[in-house]
Amino acid sequence: MPLITTVPPEQAEGTIKEAYEMFQQNIGLIPKPMEMMSASPALFELQLRRVQYLAQHPKLSYALLAHIRYLVARDLDYPYCTDFNRMILKKQGLSDEDIGRLEADPAASLLETDEAAMLCFVVKAVKSPAEVAPAEIEGLRDLGYEDRDIIDALAQGVSMIDHAIMMQVFQMEQACLPPEA
Repeated sequence: MPLITTVPPEQAEGTIKEAYEMFQQNIGLIPKPMEMMSASPALFELQLRRVQYLAQHPKLSYALLAHIRYLVARDLDYPYCTDFNRMILKKQGLSDEDIGRLEADPAASLLETDEAAMLCFVVKAVKSPAEVAPAEIEGLRDLGYEDRDIIDALAQGVSMIDHAIMMQVFQMEQACLPPEA
């Protein structure tokens, strides 16, 4: 039982109701971090706008963003988003073996070269921010990324940290997938 009161789907109104319906329609469930954020409608709206912005990002693909979320959540031992994004990766066609290789070495992803480089950058930056060298950022620019793309990708990875902590603190359900999935 969560330690905070969230807005259940049957009581949702306005933006929260619309977002819940959108998530239900597009992915078949309401993500628990979004349900958690419903306790603060203003932050819920900010998070929703962030999700919508990244979903339509001109340079960062849905696949890249799912890879980022998966690896960072896994490194943070954040079960909900690890399971959720693993499900997305499998829907994108990755096998358990592909995911195992990805976990062992992000550079072994099946992403395009530029996206694999961005993935490696974000994973490293979240794990060891002080170890990121200016040449790594310049390398991303050489691959066609602009500074806003680099910031947006890193923000996606870093956002896993706040949700991982809040989900634990507020004792939100960490199971994402039904047992048979």
